[in-house]
Amino acid sequence: MPESADDDALPPGRRRGTRGPAQDEAVSAAIEAAAFDELAAAGWRRLSMDTVARRAGVGKAALYRRWRSKEAMLLDLVARLVRREVPGVPDTGTLAGDVRGFLDLTVAQTADPRVVRIAVDLLGESVRNPALAESLRLAVLAPRREAAAAILWRAVERGELPAGLDPELGTDLLISPLLLRLLPGTPPVDGVYLDTLTTVIVAGLASATPSTSPARQTEPGHIHHGP
Repeated sequence: MPESADDDALPPGRRRGTRGPAQDEAVSAAIEAAAFDELAAAGWRRLSMDTVARRAGVGKAALYRRWRSKEAMLLDLVARLVRREVPGVPDTGTLAGDVRGFLDLTVAQTADPRVVRIAVDLLGESVRNPALAESLRLAVLAPRREAAAAILWRAVERGELPAGLDPELGTDLLISPLLLRLLPGTPPVDGVYLDTLTTVIVAGLASATPSTSPARQTEPGHIHHGP
């Protein structure tokens, strides 16, 4: 019986009927790695299902059995990656320790140069693609902000931050400065920089009181995901 062109198999001779869970997991892992490699190399606009399949060494049907389109594939893979890699919420017992732990985890996530290239590419594309922007907000930004909010809420419970802390401003302070420093072309991040940034963020959080807008006066544990 000839081998089907639609087989997921990586090694020659493997047929659809012989696939098992381990083989399916291997194929899925190969597709994920190929998709991120291709996205980093070619960018969102030039990436296609064909190029991902070739790079992964599988038939194109292996991708379409999992996702209906390039967009669905990439957004699903990005969301899965974020769920696996979003910074855990460090609990060191102090706000300064938690902030530094959060920063360290963020730096570790960007050690792979593909991550920054992909992030910049998707950010640029989202400016032109509102649907992509909304999907990325839910899949990428929301989990990170939830992790940051947990740090703030614990600090409020410990009495290290005021109970009236503005949660949106607080999460901005925890996330934004370091992400900007990790963009291409910026100086490298070292321990001295992270120590200083931790001190600045902690000081800023102590002053991050709510604005006069009632809509912003919410608990640090609650993240408003609307505009």
